[in-house]
Amino acid sequence: MKQKFYTLASFEYVADVQIVKGKLESEGISVFLRDENTLNSDPLISNAIGGVKLQVYIEDKEKAVAVYDEIRAYAQDENGNPVVCPNCKSQKSEAYYVRKGIFYKLFPFFEPRKYKCLNCGIITKPE
Repeated sequence: MKQKFYTLASFEYVADVQIVKGKLESEGISVFLRDENTLNSDPLISNAIGGVKLQVYIEDKEKAVAVYDEIRAYAQDENGNPVVCPNCKSQKSEAYYVRKGIFYKLFPFFEPRKYKCLNCGIITKPE
């Protein structure tokens, strides 16, 4: 069976996805929000179900990724400076959580922050 949708991104809060949804729709891309109604009724289970998923048709994947890359917010350090990848020196990183073990699944805010470079894929810890 051929996959019909591509999950472009997941967001912890429903309000966060609305900006990206609006931009994609203004570019003529159909957008679907999976688990939006579930999180609207109970926002505390966001971490348990992986947040609200922004999906597009598989045919629109390349265009949607290009639009999302233009507007997405990349990780910043505590001083507001972009996180620089030690491997490729790219400034396009995002927060990365493994959530291994039951403790970090129940209390994800205790997991040490890591960053994943969107250019080379390396995962690093902040200095």
